[in-house]
Amino acid sequence: MNRRFRHALLCLLVFAPGLCDAAVRHDPAERLQQQLRIEQQRYGIVGQSVEISHDGKPLFQGVDGASDLDSGQRVAADDIFPVYSLAKLFVSTLLMQLVEQGKIDLDRPASAYLRDPPESWKAISVRQFLNHSSGVAEYYTPEQMAGTAEANASFPASLPAALAVAAARPMQFAPGSRTRYTQTNYLVLTQLLETHYGQPYPRIARERILVPLGLQRTWLGRDGLPARGVVSAYRGQDGKAQPMPDVIWPAYAVGHSALYMSRGDLSAFLRAVAAGELVSKATLMQLWQPLTLPGGQRGEFLGGWESGDSGSYRNVGHDGGTVVRARILFNDSLDRDIYTVVYLTNGSARNVWSRTLVDDLMGVLAPQRFPTQALADRVAAFALRASDDARMQAFADSLRADRSVEKQQLERTINNTGYALRESHGADVALRAFLLNTRLFPKSANAWDSLAETYEAKGDLADAKAARRKQQALSTPSR
Repeated sequence: MNRRFRHALLCLLVFAPGLCDAAVRHDPAERLQQQLRIEQQRYGIVGQSVEISHDGKPLFQGVDGASDLDSGQRVAADDIFPVYSLAKLFVSTLLMQLVEQGKIDLDRPASAYLRDPPESWKAISVRQFLNHSSGVAEYYTPEQMAGTAEANASFPASLPAALAVAAARPMQFAPGSRTRYTQTNYLVLTQLLETHYGQPYPRIARERILVPLGLQRTWLGRDGLPARGVVSAYRGQDGKAQPMPDVIWPAYAVGHSALYMSRGDLSAFLRAVAAGELVSKATLMQLWQPLTLPGGQRGEFLGGWESGDSGSYRNVGHDGGTVVRARILFNDSLDRDIYTVVYLTNGSARNVWSRTLVDDLMGVLAPQRFPTQALADRVAAFALRASDDARMQAFADSLRADRSVEKQQLERTINNTGYALRESHGADVALRAFLLNTRLFPKSANAWDSLAETYEAKGDLADAKAARRKQQALSTPSR
């Protein structure tokens, strides 16, 4: 075993990247490949494939793990992954093209562009469908997602039938007042595109996205998928990776799901979007402006793309289930300093959210540019190891001395990391993060509230009661 591999293995086993030798620390590709192994150990990821580009040039391409557990086949760079709801990015891009051409007004009712829309939806705007703020109900039930032959056969027979099913159900809220992610929104947009072009949606996507970009390892739906080179999908159950239920989406659903892509194709698509090749940069910047809903809630989607912040960068993108993510990161414009990130997995034992994986990688790649993400990775590494009081105090002291993140953001990041760990690893691991936060911020009612809540979740009522008393005392205004 050579020296570099021995040190990388040590870092992997103890979740402590800081122990790696200088060659690993200063080689971004080594650091990122090592991080893939760390993520596999933390979350039981079956297989993963990653590409990060900066200003259109690949910085890192890496794979790790198995494409199939039964055969033991390893993930290859050109393997095809189910990318699920990333299908919506094709639909949103096609809609943005029509907006740019002046053929669609996002603030007009979608009914102006459709034939025979449901009567109760006639006032809902295109933008509200695009940004999941329409309030319309889902067209299927959780029982239809079981993946059995009976469940698969129970989907509505056609797109109009699916819309009729959704329209017959009560609205979830008044259009434009909130955000609620619903597949039905993208059935409406798929129908809008088909009405405008007079063609089936798969042909529209091929002619306007796949062919211009030369995407040859992309499939809308299962038809034509090769027999080899497609990864098997898994989900976490009882702490183990189990085969994912085989949901057979109907043909009309390919505008919101059932998309299969290689890492290279998805990266090429993201880079083309960021470069303004499909929609101009000016139009993208206009459609990606932050949006505030009437109740003061921040709009979670902009032009159909999930939006958020990563340090000083803004990000837009989408996830596919919990397991894959595409993200574009930029500052004030799309002219320079643009990152595109593709993180594909085929599932994990811990059902880790893909946003956690992307954030961890960006924190490892550029901790000075993404200090919050680097901090979250450090906190997770700390919490995932058994801890005593001395070790917790030493880690707390190191965070106090670290000026890369201001105090309010430090507390918020530790708290968010605690909840993410509680979801993936349970209350015992999460407690270490919440206890750390109360040590760093003993006068924060929110820190004590999170700790009390987690004690309650694990049935530790005495400690929960003590933490709740602290929280209530800090929440009571002094007289």
